[in-house]
Amino acid sequence: MSNYKIILSGGGTGGHIYPAISIANELKQRFPNAEFLFVGAKDKMEMEKVPQAGYDIEGLWISGIQRKLTLKNLSFPFKLIASLLRSQKIIKQFKPDVVIGTGGFASGPLLQVAISKGIPSLIQEQNSYPGITNKILSKKANKICVAYDGLERFFPKEKIVKTGNPVRQDLLSLDNKSIEAKDFFGLKHNKITLLVLGGSLGAKRINELIVKELDFFQEQNVQIIWQCGKLYYQAYKIYDDIKDVQVHTFLNRMDMAYAAADIIISRAGASSVSELCIVGKPVIFIPSPNVAEDHQTKNANAIVEKNGAVLIKEEDLDVDFENKFSQIANSKEKQDELGRNIKELALISATKDIADEVEKLLSVK
Repeated sequence: MSNYKIILSGGGTGGHIYPAISIANELKQRFPNAEFLFVGAKDKMEMEKVPQAGYDIEGLWISGIQRKLTLKNLSFPFKLIASLLRSQKIIKQFKPDVVIGTGGFASGPLLQVAISKGIPSLIQEQNSYPGITNKILSKKANKICVAYDGLERFFPKEKIVKTGNPVRQDLLSLDNKSIEAKDFFGLKHNKITLLVLGGSLGAKRINELIVKELDFFQEQNVQIIWQCGKLYYQAYKIYDDIKDVQVHTFLNRMDMAYAAADIIISRAGASSVSELCIVGKPVIFIPSPNVAEDHQTKNANAIVEKNGAVLIKEEDLDVDFENKFSQIANSKEKQDELGRNIKELALISATKDIADEVEKLLSVK
């Protein structure tokens, strides 16, 4: 039987959406007659990105709990009840054979209802430190696919499978693309290329850092591909006129951006970290301090502990950045060592391995 019905739920950020789309694409190849439905949060980016990928999506009226006391928190119980009722209706109508949660608050109500009805369920936990939703769901879910070691501290050990995080398949063949990629961006071949990534929306503190260090980068013979994010593009596009600086709101050809880069500055969201392991270039992680459980710092530390990257906290940038950057920029040995070590941590068959686990759950049904 290959006309399975499969629900994928998750969202809020690209880090939860793109893995879900990757898993759906892999399952669609295996089961061309399967029906897919995504469930996300009503006003978040999944409502745009999932249909662009060719899948139907239903939106729940749900948002996360703020860590400080706000009016938003007062509405949370109502949103949760509304989302649980909506999830019941979705499951009753769609009758899924399996549900897959990729994290974010949108996956909580849907998986909770599915689990209570005995529908096989799989959680894909991207971070080295799980969020509250997945911690609660893990007690009843059938299988938990993880990307880091040591998660038996949070999840039942017998349910854990280490698969890694799904990433873009075009990143697997970057070797020997450097010249083509630099030409693609119109870059010089005798300069160090710095790729700056702040996530799809952008990162305020990273953008401020780049502006402050523009003279320093010129001294260091550095040219910059700077993805400043859509929230900040209007404010920062003026820097596009500066010699050897390119400002982009979004990078459509991430494979070319990674291939062109000699050094990368990035946030440490789970999907970014997984991609950067596959890319195998020297990375400076600047984790966002504004995320639940400080999980970006924990994700970055998992790489730094293996001498695969450099971490600078936001509050230390003014003191540490120039020193740490020039240590990498001025040493080919250091660049090679960091690139080699981070690449050893890559899990390149994650999407396939997760789909294997979903297939096992379907065959049990």
